[in-house]
Amino acid sequence: MALAEATRLTQPLPGGQEGATVAFRPLNSAHMLGPLEPMAMSGSRLKALRSLRSDRSEWLRFPIPAFLIEHPGVGLVLVDTGLHASVATDPKQNLGPLLGRLYTIEMEPEQAVAAQLRALGIAPRDIKVVVMTHMHMDHSSAISDFTEATYVLGEGEWDAFSAPRSTFNGYVKKHAAVAVEFREVVYDTRLVNSYSTFGRSFDLFGDGSVRLVYTPGHSRGHQSLILRLEGREALLAGDAVYALATLDHERRGLFLDDEHTWRRSLRELQLYRRENPNALVIASHDHERWPELEARYE
Repeated sequence: MALAEATRLTQPLPGGQEGATVAFRPLNSAHMLGPLEPMAMSGSRLKALRSLRSDRSEWLRFPIPAFLIEHPGVGLVLVDTGLHASVATDPKQNLGPLLGRLYTIEMEPEQAVAAQLRALGIAPRDIKVVVMTHMHMDHSSAISDFTEATYVLGEGEWDAFSAPRSTFNGYVKKHAAVAVEFREVVYDTRLVNSYSTFGRSFDLFGDGSVRLVYTPGHSRGHQSLILRLEGREALLAGDAVYALATLDHERRGLFLDDEHTWRRSLRELQLYRRENPNALVIASHDHERWPELEARYE
């Protein structure tokens, strides 16, 4: 199937309710095994690449998550999709021959997000909206499990995903070769404004409960989410930073679309944490903080 085209999203999606708050569940679909250096470089790119040949007994286990948001009017919203269940048995089948061999994945089929939702009594068809922080393979692998959903991307991400040779930037085109609707937030319309410390934000449902904030750099169209909970906010940072420690040591990852825009997004994240000390901040691949997360936040 040929890739569809993402259409522009310039208006909030339906279902918003004035004053709404949301709850959410962190869902870990697998672990990626590897050294710390490519995730937080302390030297050159060559040093990070050489670390991939280091003793595997010293490698760390990085989570590959998704998040389930419960909205009182919209229903169930997914953030990213995690890895497809097929990756547990043959990574090349879903990730392709290059990326399927490059990454070392630790996963059981029942860890797939669709399986975890079924265990909660939720059918994958019940997911009507999926917000993609970005389209790298570990976030888009299971798009085919949620075919009733509208997928919301950040501006520029579809072009990066569909570009020639995008596999070398971490994208797998066949992940989007399914009959679903892709909508790309346009971050320069009149409905886009600043929020807290972020220069560009989009109120996804028009009620302030789920705000998308533009945090490019890791990928061209990367976006994070600010959720309004009861009494505080939660910031789902995606891969804008791999771990909360990055906000302190500022060590970049090996693979970036643009370092300048990544550092600009990093500053916005740092300021947000400083000005909102009560907020819960979650980075997608934080191997230290993930085991401490609760099953559900509201």
